[in-house]
Amino acid sequence: MKKYIIGIDTGGTYTDAVLVNTETAELVRSVKRPTTHRQLSIGTADTLRSLLEESGIQPEQVDSLVISSTLATNSIVENKGARVALLVIGYVRHFKLPVKAVVYIKGGHTIIGEEEQPLDLEYLVEIVSNLKNEVDAYGVCSAMSIKNPAHELVAEKAISMLDPKPVFCSHRASSAAGMKERAATAGLHAKLMPIMDQYINGVKQAMDELELTCPMLVVGGNGTTTEARKAVLHAGSTVASGPACTAHFGSSYTTADGLVIDIGGTTTDIAMLQEGKPLLAQEGCRIGLWHTHVEAVDMVTGGIGGDSHTVVTADNKLQIGPARVVPLAMCSDIPPVADWLGANEESKLLVGYLTDSSEQQDVESFICRHNGVTPARLRKETGIGGVTLEKELERLTREQRIYECGFTPTDALHVLGKINIGTSKNSRAGATRLGALAGMDAESFSRKVLKQTEEQIETLILDYVIQHYWGNSLTGFLSERNAHPVLGLNFSLKIPLIGIGAAAPFLLEGVAQRLGTSVSFPPNGEVGNAMGAALLGLRASHKESYPP
Repeated sequence: MKKYIIGIDTGGTYTDAVLVNTETAELVRSVKRPTTHRQLSIGTADTLRSLLEESGIQPEQVDSLVISSTLATNSIVENKGARVALLVIGYVRHFKLPVKAVVYIKGGHTIIGEEEQPLDLEYLVEIVSNLKNEVDAYGVCSAMSIKNPAHELVAEKAISMLDPKPVFCSHRASSAAGMKERAATAGLHAKLMPIMDQYINGVKQAMDELELTCPMLVVGGNGTTTEARKAVLHAGSTVASGPACTAHFGSSYTTADGLVIDIGGTTTDIAMLQEGKPLLAQEGCRIGLWHTHVEAVDMVTGGIGGDSHTVVTADNKLQIGPARVVPLAMCSDIPPVADWLGANEESKLLVGYLTDSSEQQDVESFICRHNGVTPARLRKETGIGGVTLEKELERLTREQRIYECGFTPTDALHVLGKINIGTSKNSRAGATRLGALAGMDAESFSRKVLKQTEEQIETLILDYVIQHYWGNSLTGFLSERNAHPVLGLNFSLKIPLIGIGAAAPFLLEGVAQRLGTSVSFPPNGEVGNAMGAALLGLRASHKESYPP
């Protein structure tokens, strides 16, 4: 009886699944279905069910199921996910990280592991008692815990007695020096633990429904695979899961140098190949504002993709990303686009999921009752504004009780007839409305959106290459270089691009042309991350190391 491996990639827009023959490593069947954020198990079960039915195989023929997910990366780029309190013990030089709170507590150890001063447990108890209703998880980082983790362990125990939520200690993930990076690593793990737990539970529920009893593995940022439950405990290690799969899939089609570019719905991921092999980052991965000690492929992730929120500002400038919204083309049951779409706070529609009205509070009830409203209308008609409204919308989005829809590059592709996977009339209505604000027709506006999207991807590529070789970021300069009144500057690449993702063929041709290089699109690139997951699963089953 033939055996197979299933690779799954759950992205911000679609969930992809592939069925690969374990003997030949050939793709047998692929399926792409919408990601159901409200309940991940629904979309995952639909994807897996379609894969099994269309291929005609039986559940017992599946050797393993290997997961790649960009949900963790997306939550970092969009600054969503769990609210984290980071407790830093025995360190006086303050630093900022994108968490709910960074709190400094007396304690810590010396470089030889001796206690420098006692842990201030009384203050720790006070802090946790005050924060427990404001956060979803805790990160703990103590000075020189790489030599003696006692204070981290005591803090972890104390927190669990006061507030039974996920806690992650830095010594479990990093043995390298660098207090800020170790704190960021602990905070990242804590931020992603609830997200990964929900995701794994959703996949497990889908597997149970389909009587799939094979092992479930998760791809880490360094390309290794981990048993699912362990991946929850070390959730930060999955933050570059998608790019790892991207890099490996791209490397299976070349033995030369190149840049693998994966354009998804929320993000664009870039990884470098050297002689056809992915590189590992020397000092840990960097995702947005997070510079960590998490081992991962040498990559960068930027908040620009097919579903990036496109906004016309009050001064008629175009802003694309980093936030993701559901494209207008994918929203069939919403009020007419021309009735609500506009600039700034009228650039997106807040839509509620169908839930029990008894569970809804004022803001959510208002959104659901009106079948979607803009932030501007919500603010005006409810009288709720400022920080109060921002926090409530953040909570509803984080808990996936509402979603946001608006104009995106995907809609621009619909208007120009390049793709047709949704309701094109919504896309055209959006382009017509926003184009009028900018003094353009729908086609001209859509071309402008795609041109700026390409420019942002180009900037991301250039900044990655500059950081890789010189260690400095020039993002600010690069993003403004074309608008400089005096200085003109063009770049070229000496290595080719390898495009992955459904949107890549529509966006990377122009990028490659401006950079004076070539671009290729491997077969099955539209499900490249899922293929990469399956191939990494096959490699793990053959006990091969990574990178090759």
